[in-house]
Amino acid sequence: MATAVGEHPEGLEGEARDRDKGARVRAMFSDIAPTYDLLNGLLSFGVDRRWRAQAAAGALAALPAPGAGPRPRVLDVACGTGDLTLALKRQRPDAEVTGADFAEPMLELARAKARRRGAEVSFVVADGTALPFPDASFDVVTIGYGLRNFADPDAGLREFRRVLRPGGRLAVLEFPPPPRGPFGTLFRFYFRRLLPRLGGLVSGERQAYAYLPESVLGFLTPEELTRRLQAAGFTGVGHESQTFGVSALHLADVPRVRREP
Repeated sequence: MATAVGEHPEGLEGEARDRDKGARVRAMFSDIAPTYDLLNGLLSFGVDRRWRAQAAAGALAALPAPGAGPRPRVLDVACGTGDLTLALKRQRPDAEVTGADFAEPMLELARAKARRRGAEVSFVVADGTALPFPDASFDVVTIGYGLRNFADPDAGLREFRRVLRPGGRLAVLEFPPPPRGPFGTLFRFYFRRLLPRLGGLVSGERQAYAYLPESVLGFLTPEELTRRLQAAGFTGVGHESQTFGVSALHLADVPRVRREP
């Protein structure tokens, strides 16, 4: 789960806060890495696998059929232990798939998982707003449940736009703030009261699992994220709710270059 430091309108003071958040989030995810997969399954009741599979399918739908063009290149940002990365590879074995995260302990687990499954994917340590790749170098970029951890989400979106080729696609899988109504009330109770206790009990890191609910409750609504994606230069932006609005999948495209007549 990556976070990042970007340009800040409040100058050096704002940048210092960004760096501080980046360091704290990196340390937090490094600490919970050993129990991260177990808790993902427990806390989502196993539904997170389906959400990631749907995100992979939506992202990869923008690619031509296998064998119909050059080998596609796919980047999964804030890849954590590699579940979305491996889902992408599983659905498109012909693609060159790379996972990037700024927490090395997460990547160690991702590499081990890929070896066990015989998946030929690569993993690199990288900041989500300073990706070590040239412009227009990927056909698909994905990020699963990592954007809300960025100190500057807009800088991350601009960076994803930079590394995508014309006609490329971005998929953002994220937890939006809970919807209003009885289900939203129940979800808030679960997220604020039960999740920190259960997460802390299993991982020994209750503070980390207290941060996670607050990061969701303070994040952008799907409508707000749609506007941010458009401001970053994406077109055809759309989103769909998953499991009563608990999760949301955004798909956005990079405009194709128009040829001169």
